Amino acid sequence: MAEEKTGEEIITGGENEERVFEKLQEGVRLYRMKDWNKALEEFLSKEEVCFDEEERMEIIYYLGLCYTKLGQYSEALNYLEQVVTSGNNIIRIYQCRMTLAYIYVITKRIRLAEFELRRLQNCGLESPLLYNTLAYAAWSQKKNKNAVELYEKTLDIDTNNATAMNSMGYILADTGLDILRALRLCKKAVDIRPQSAAYLDSLGWAYYKSGEVVEARTWLRRALELAPDEQEIQRHFKIVTGEPL
Repeated sequence: MAEEKTGEEIITGGENEERVFEKLQEGVRLYRMKDWNKALEEFLSKEEVCFDEEERMEIIYYLGLCYTKLGQYSEALNYLEQVVTSGNNIIRIYQCRMTLAYIYVITKRIRLAEFELRRLQNCGLESPLLYNTLAYAAWSQKKNKNAVELYEKTLDIDTNNATAMNSMGYILADTGLDILRALRLCKKAVDIRPQSAAYLDSLGWAYYKSGEVVEARTWLRRALELAPDEQEIQRHFKIVTGEPL
């Protein structure tokens, strides 16, 4: 399973918020344009200005997101934790806990990721994104059956969740738990997102595990064309084809 860029799903930056504070409009505009460095500069310039508490927490929130986008995780954690501990906007707190979990997963601090996710779950804030992230954390710890169960919960909520279908399909194929179902899930995920290198890789690997090497080569070659630098896809392609990269 070539790692999917799930962070984009988590770090939305409040794009569904109806209200944008007038003084922060330029920073939000730069953030939504994905100009993370300029957005960071803009929000940092506002950090020491006297704002009311609600506006101050909004600046802290966006600073946490900008640092996350730039891969500066220590700084991101500092700001995101302030929102979680001091903020009163439940949507912002949910987003920040999810982003904290995302950072902990990709920095291999899996227990901390699970702690954040379980807190959300215990508050009744269940969602496909929460279960997908919990499942990914379980898979990272080689708890494959637990990961499958969590992806099942995602599909109970959202029957067409491509992330869950792809990831569960890969696990079922890679471990040999249920290769036929793995193929069905991976095919459906590719139908939904045919240009996803991660999904094409999973489908190719599932075909390989089922013994259909010709089909496996076809799909893995497509995945490699889309993501030639992805190490997991390179590894699968070399195993299946024996060809040098």
